[in-house]
Amino acid sequence: MFEKLKSIFGHPELKSKIYYTLLLLVVCRIAAYISVPGINTDEAVRLFRSVVGGSQNLFQMVDIFSGGAFSKMTVVALGVMPYITASIVLQVLLVMVPSLQREIKENPEMGKRKMGKITRWLTVLLAFFQSTVYAKYVVHLNETHPGIIHSDIASVSCFGIPLLFYVVFMLSMTSGTMLLMWIGDRISENGIGNGISLIITLGIVSSLPRTLTTIYNQLSLDSQEAGQLSLTSVTVLALLFVLIVMRLYM
Repeated sequence: MFEKLKSIFGHPELKSKIYYTLLLLVVCRIAAYISVPGINTDEAVRLFRSVVGGSQNLFQMVDIFSGGAFSKMTVVALGVMPYITASIVLQVLLVMVPSLQREIKENPEMGKRKMGKITRWLTVLLAFFQSTVYAKYVVHLNETHPGIIHSDIASVSCFGIPLLFYVVFMLSMTSGTMLLMWIGDRISENGIGNGISLIITLGIVSSLPRTLTTIYNQLSLDSQEAGQLSLTSVTVLALLFVLIVMRLYM
């Protein structure tokens, strides 16, 4: 193993690509700790945990895939999910619109650039939409649990709507998604592996210790009473995790 690692780092070009990839992945993790301006991160995490209640639901799964950025309401809370959704929508459009298929077949290089451009613009639109829904949810939470949004930014309103908060929240999260998309493209072109897949895997791996601790507590192995999770549920979750990671690299 050490001989293989030595041979890999013995190639200057390959070594520079590895360092380049690791550097960009570190930037991704740093961004996962930069909260949206106007958000009280500690209060947001506390409320998120109380809402989730230790159960495995949609919020918990989104938080796992974002590496904990969703619960902290950071600038990359949406992750690369808008980009993945845009890619899926575009693949469906390719099947439904024959003219796009012909254009790609006639000029693959130009078709690839056009598809990339459409995917990016669709990603921006989806990120704006998702961040708007998320912002509305945060405003609702702040009404029932004051303290998530700082009063300075929440006080700037129009017709009773905290307009400044909406603008800052939407722009910050959309910019975060575009940053991750750009990093993914740079890794794919100049680094090692598929950039988007590496970013998703990094988020899952970074949440793994906390997730394993939660699963262990829910199993209640130290108690004779039945836990919130069974060994069968854990086995299914583990298989799903393996299948998702495998699908990312296929």
